[in-house]
Amino acid sequence: MKTKYFFKSVVFFTAIITLFACKKAKTPAPELTVSMSTMMFAPDGGSQDITITSNADWSISNPAFSWLQLSATSGKSGSTVIHATVTSPNGTGASQSAILYISSSNGQARRLTVTQAPTIYPSYNTSSIAPDMTGMTSTAVQLAAKMGTGMGMNFGNTMDSPNDGDWVSGKITDAQVKFVKQLGFSAVRIPMNWVWTHLSDRKKATIDPVWLARVKQVVGYCVNNGVYVIVNAHADLGWLEDNVNDIKKDSVNAMQKAIWEQIATTLRDFDEHLLFASTNEPKADNAGQMAILNGYHETFINAVRSTGGRNSYRVLVVQGAHADPTTTATLMTTMPHDPVPNKLMLEVHDYTPAGFTILTDGDASWGKMIYYWGAGNVSTIEPSRNATPGNGDESAITTELQGIKQNFVDKGIPVILGEYAAPRRNNPNNPMPLDTLVSNRSVDYWNTFMTKTAKTDGILPFYWEVGNMLDRANNVIIDQRTYNALVLGYK
Repeated sequence: MKTKYFFKSVVFFTAIITLFACKKAKTPAPELTVSMSTMMFAPDGGSQDITITSNADWSISNPAFSWLQLSATSGKSGSTVIHATVTSPNGTGASQSAILYISSSNGQARRLTVTQAPTIYPSYNTSSIAPDMTGMTSTAVQLAAKMGTGMGMNFGNTMDSPNDGDWVSGKITDAQVKFVKQLGFSAVRIPMNWVWTHLSDRKKATIDPVWLARVKQVVGYCVNNGVYVIVNAHADLGWLEDNVNDIKKDSVNAMQKAIWEQIATTLRDFDEHLLFASTNEPKADNAGQMAILNGYHETFINAVRSTGGRNSYRVLVVQGAHADPTTTATLMTTMPHDPVPNKLMLEVHDYTPAGFTILTDGDASWGKMIYYWGAGNVSTIEPSRNATPGNGDESAITTELQGIKQNFVDKGIPVILGEYAAPRRNNPNNPMPLDTLVSNRSVDYWNTFMTKTAKTDGILPFYWEVGNMLDRANNVIIDQRTYNALVLGYK
């Protein structure tokens, strides 16, 4: 009898435990997700959406900030979209921030930091028009395919000099654009100086209208000849590039917004043959600086989009950290946000190895000059100037461009190689190679190798032309070997 009662007791308690386990298993795990952890507003304000998903009631505490309005501060289980709106310009002179605490009855909690940049310069988005998709239907991937049907080059050291054409033999003309197109260059990048010497009122960040008109004229030369053209905000003495940090981010964002509202408004009517590029080679060295840089890019994106018209759909170009392939692949884990999908390209530059591609008046603190580069291009006359496997051979270039391909191109983000070039060492003002034959052969090989490697990886190459390959004044080729090397790289 005791065995029978014991068996019944075991069965009873087993059933209780099983019932408890089943009930416990059916209890859902607490869930609370917020679509973003940070939200940044432009100095003039605007609206953005937050999505809160929870399996319990939730609420937002401390939402009563005079400059920030929320469409809801509590909700039930499920997904809720909250409209966050900043209706007034931030005239405080500094960034203003609010921290929203989202908590749910299931014990979960999240934090969202909202920031609005200060108004330092007046708004130049004074004539925004309705979006216009005419001639702007290509996605970034589709546009990259169109641009890639020909070669790419820079009109370098031209409109980025203190005065137009200071550093080369001729200003950009319609005849010059026709000439480079005839040579096979279907896409050009034009580095631009805006802040350095072309602000007519520096206190208000007003761009000289004469300069804006000149830029519009040059862009017209390109578009009217069917040449794709990228206009950027170049080095400009580093006002953005050297200031990717918390201390300067408010003033940099303010300048970025002011100049791009003016540029975008002036050039708004051109079709998709025109692309805008945010900056040049911004110095970001860690995740925190990369986040600030993406903020600079988003300021650029929002400024362009805000002007409306064709700018609402224009393809835009943003730069990775230092525009360096390896650093970009490491730090740029997310692209900046663009409210218009599939309209962003990435830009990197490649001068590997620097000792071979950068002309100096001698060995530099960062490395020795290399005169001979590539398999088979080894000098017996001057062996100390040969490239070695450890200082930037073919495998180094292949590896760094593969990183860009895998992290961006393969994920549907088009990439331009905005600058690359190996100069010919024939300037008597610089150290001259003793083995001229091997040196020239090395230059040819590098230019072909970099071009071909980029093209193979789906990257659009733009050769850094600064008057060494082309005579800008007379529209003739002065370095046929370099031109031939580029053509060979596209085959």
